[in-house]
Amino acid sequence: MTQPTTRSWAEIRGDFPVLAQEIHGRPLAYLDSAASSQMPRQVLDAMVHYQTTTHANVHRGVHTLSQRATDLFEQAREDIRRFINASAIEECIFVSGATEGVNLVAYAWGLDTLREGDEILISELEHHANMVPWQLIAKRTGAVVRPIPMTERGELDMAAYRALLQDSSRVKLVGVVHVSNALGTINPVEEITRLAHERGALVMIDGCQAAPHLPVDVQAIGCDFYTFSAHKMCGPTGIGVLWGRRELLEGMSPFMGGGDMIDVVSFEGTTFNALPHKLEAGTPPIMQGVGFGAAIRYLEAIGKPRIAAREAELLAYATEAISAIEGVRIWGTAAHKAAVLSFDIEGIHPTDIGTILDTHGVAIRTGHHCAQPIMRRLGIPATARASFAFYNDASDIEALVEGLRLVKDIFGV
Repeated sequence: MTQPTTRSWAEIRGDFPVLAQEIHGRPLAYLDSAASSQMPRQVLDAMVHYQTTTHANVHRGVHTLSQRATDLFEQAREDIRRFINASAIEECIFVSGATEGVNLVAYAWGLDTLREGDEILISELEHHANMVPWQLIAKRTGAVVRPIPMTERGELDMAAYRALLQDSSRVKLVGVVHVSNALGTINPVEEITRLAHERGALVMIDGCQAAPHLPVDVQAIGCDFYTFSAHKMCGPTGIGVLWGRRELLEGMSPFMGGGDMIDVVSFEGTTFNALPHKLEAGTPPIMQGVGFGAAIRYLEAIGKPRIAAREAELLAYATEAISAIEGVRIWGTAAHKAAVLSFDIEGIHPTDIGTILDTHGVAIRTGHHCAQPIMRRLGIPATARASFAFYNDASDIEALVEGLRLVKDIFGV
């Protein structure tokens, strides 16, 4: 494992070329890392080096480039295994992103397992990607999707969750986000998992917003499936990972058929490759895998506890600064939060807030954040969302505050 660095935050910020530019004549304040984080030079260099020295297809070649590419790609799998403390690399399945990870479980496990009347519990805090696939599977199997409510503070209602588990013997799966992308709420995933297992249900966790910011240990959590995407953790788009307990993955049918996931193929029938390849049909995103591994090593070099502490400081500073602006409402006040700050300004649509902030060089996200049930629960159509990463600093937050004051001045509120 890479030893943590003692480099300053200013030096680390300098690793990200995109942050050095100006937008509309203003220094870029990038506050949209929950949607997609930026990539440091170390990750970009790893992918360029692969493309210019090593590119070849993996797993099937005997020539030098293919063997080099295979080694790099499989090293990334080992990096992921270490990063989340999986017990074996065979449990780490490369997917195009967390969305495919959820769909893989829904179709490869859900279709074969769920029956009419079975129940799937999905929290109100979920991103649509950990909700819609289960609705599709429920429609095909006769299963029922039930919501786990959240409180006004944006926390999972654990009393309601316990009641849902106790009121039915048909709960087969609990789908829950580790950290809410819309509100920043950190869910008690260990307790959620323990309670589900006591009732014989499996647990599927969307870890997209946790993996970049918090230490993740799938063995300590005890869940059955955990998925996340590289592009939210300083890596490239187009690749993610699904981790699953080996015995579950072994029992699942292939999600897709094609090359590399087979053993013997004939017109009479086909046998399948061993894990993880059984669930990875076709040529994988090799360059992205190399970048994924480099991103993990980069984060490890900074240190996950150090990252979490830095982002907690940024969130606290931003929360205090935003709260001092008259008319600003902050949505999501959970006791345990990651560095996500959702807010609105009375009388101003979030889209207008985001558009004006962009002219000020500040990049935020506006809308329902693929979490419409949250918005419906709060009784609002959308929010403005500033999300922070360790490469942000006080100047980004100050630019946000200055920009919000400009918004208020323009609208006269």
